[in-house]
Amino acid sequence: MAELQISGDLIASENDKVRTAQKSDYDALGARLDRHGVDIETITNKVAAFFVAVPSWGVGTGGTRFARFPGHGEPRGIFDKLDDCAVIQQLTRATPNVSLHIPWDKADPKQLKAHADALGLGFDAMNSNTFSDAADQKHSYKYGSLSHVDQATRSQAIDHNIECIDIGVAIGSKALTVWVGDGSNFPGQSNFAKSFERYLRSMAEIYKALPDDWRIFSEHKMYEPAFYSTVVQDWGTNYLIAQTLGPKAFCLVDLGHHAANTNIEMIVSRLIQFKKLGGFHFNDSKYGDDDLDAGSIDPYRLFLVFNELVDAEDRGVPDFHPAHMIDQSHNVTDPIESLISSANEIRRAYAQALLVDRTALGAFQDENDALMASDSLKRAYRTDVEPILAEARLRAGGAIDPIATYRKSQYRLRIGKERPASLAGGGGII
Repeated sequence: MAELQISGDLIASENDKVRTAQKSDYDALGARLDRHGVDIETITNKVAAFFVAVPSWGVGTGGTRFARFPGHGEPRGIFDKLDDCAVIQQLTRATPNVSLHIPWDKADPKQLKAHADALGLGFDAMNSNTFSDAADQKHSYKYGSLSHVDQATRSQAIDHNIECIDIGVAIGSKALTVWVGDGSNFPGQSNFAKSFERYLRSMAEIYKALPDDWRIFSEHKMYEPAFYSTVVQDWGTNYLIAQTLGPKAFCLVDLGHHAANTNIEMIVSRLIQFKKLGGFHFNDSKYGDDDLDAGSIDPYRLFLVFNELVDAEDRGVPDFHPAHMIDQSHNVTDPIESLISSANEIRRAYAQALLVDRTALGAFQDENDALMASDSLKRAYRTDVEPILAEARLRAGGAIDPIATYRKSQYRLRIGKERPASLAGGGGII
């Protein structure tokens, strides 16, 4: 029996207040969908089986390059982070796994697993960090890590990634995500070809350490912290990496790691087509890599990404099981509330994509009927699927209205009394 962070009686009581309205809305939507030949129960069951991992770092307050303003009751370490993640899972029933970031989350693997087990949580992909320096490391990553000109620095970065694999094996993870900030800020600072070759050699060493049932995800990002060039700058380079490394290597798509107006859904389609889509870091952006809450700026783009995923699912693409993870920074909201909202927005996009009439869409595409093809997507997107999301949560023991229930619980107020206040004035996201 999982340790409950929020009273089950409170959740039940809050659900009872809106249960009648929820049933009415669900039945009405079911009748509407039935007129179009869609079984609401089929959609609800698929949504209930769709999960997204929460990032351990997401439950803390983020920041910018200029300042960080700590929040009330911030987690003191990984065990507090897991407690907060358990709240998100308890209310949404959509986030049973947590993605750890080493070295920040480094702890005795047995204690990590025991604590997570007690909370009813599991572990998703491990994340290494060679984009900043740890207090006790010998070589600095200021000028790169896996692509550094110095072999000793590269070896240190390789060893760190292998350590992440070892920790992951001990706690039940099955994947490693590698993102590096390696690049240059001035023309001529780095040799493009040599730095990429060093990166590939380093990744090959990490790849060799992967267990047979593991996958490795490389993540591309066009800029930041390097603003002239980055070693893994776009999906094409990312695809080359995955192809070069081997069958356990895949590309990870972070929705914020693209130039403005990039057609991300087409990138997703291409990676699916060539069997190299590893998964996602879900977030949203207005100007660049803003790490805003998923679906907060461009929910239609999120829907279009899921349209490609459901299309692949519908076509029966073999061995298709992309990893779904959230990767956000919360500067002005309660991180738990933002992660609850994002998990629900991601499920919303999935539910809407399931409503697309694919037979009609295919016919419109074959007939070059651009307007009706577009309209068939918009019709699904405009459908209010909130009753389906709420029903999926309710049946799994979650909250019909998770944020309202969270606020009613006063969890943030309670942990604020237990956890020492963080000092203000720090810079940077971590």
